[in-house]
Amino acid sequence: MTNEKLIQMAYEAMENAYVPYSKFQVGAALLTKSGKVFKGCNIENASFGATNCAERTAIFKAISEGEKAFVKLAVVSNSKQFTYPCGICRQVMSEFMMDAVLLFDDQDKGIIEIPMTEILPFKFDL
Repeated sequence: MTNEKLIQMAYEAMENAYVPYSKFQVGAALLTKSGKVFKGCNIENASFGATNCAERTAIFKAISEGEKAFVKLAVVSNSKQFTYPCGICRQVMSEFMMDAVLLFDDQDKGIIEIPMTEILPFKFDL
């Protein structure tokens, strides 16, 4: 699958974001080694700690369907700029995606690809 197609799928997922508080929509599309794509969006809650990010939504959907080997994760937002994962998402990604790459889109600069090892070089591990 091309980077452009995965980014497009992330934008499609972004449209489902539930963001009544921040109005900051985020979408993610996760490509598995088996070729399946799982999409996720951010889902806010009045109790902000109960909010879930798009990246974790996509990862948790994939894991709940038995997928645990990931190739790429595309992340986009309505800010039109590169939107990088939060610390909690980075830690969750490190559990399953240290060999994967992340894609980000800035509507002026285009798509960039960053290895997960650069996103979180010193992951927490037991």
